[in-house]
Amino acid sequence: MNYNEQNSQIMSTNNQISVEIPQTVLSEVNQKLQDCKTLLAPYLKALTTDDRKSLFKMGDKTVATVQKVKSYLDTNPEFVPAYMDQQEFLKDENVVTGLSPISNLVNQLASDLSDTITLAGSEALMASMLYYGTVKEAASKGVATAKPVYEDLSQRFSKKGSKNFYEKK
Repeated sequence: MNYNEQNSQIMSTNNQISVEIPQTVLSEVNQKLQDCKTLLAPYLKALTTDDRKSLFKMGDKTVATVQKVKSYLDTNPEFVPAYMDQQEFLKDENVVTGLSPISNLVNQLASDLSDTITLAGSEALMASMLYYGTVKEAASKGVATAKPVYEDLSQRFSKKGSKNFYEKK
């Protein structure tokens, strides 16, 4: 069994994804995501890196704290400081409560998209390497039609090219 037969056998047993996503599905998803972005655009605020660094961050533990304060505003309003804008606090808390489930869903979707792209990309790259190995072998044996293909692909599969390819990612 030669190199390509071995790798072909490995590829066929390790294929973890075999899907074809119809262009209509991709177009519809893209349109719906654009619609979501458009709907939310008037309410979203982009931050700079410095902005993010300078802000207090709400995490799992502090969400509960903010929710408790919200309930205490109703039961113990006498402790609301005069300099606290209660209405703005309630608006901010409602934004967090409303957007958090959407953010969780979008993060799950982004993670699944990234994983699927990584897996399919890995398998496509592996198959490309197998093809390149066959072309390289054919060119070394003097198959005339393999030579121009090999010369073109060898620029992409050289160690220098591979290193640059992986560094860019």
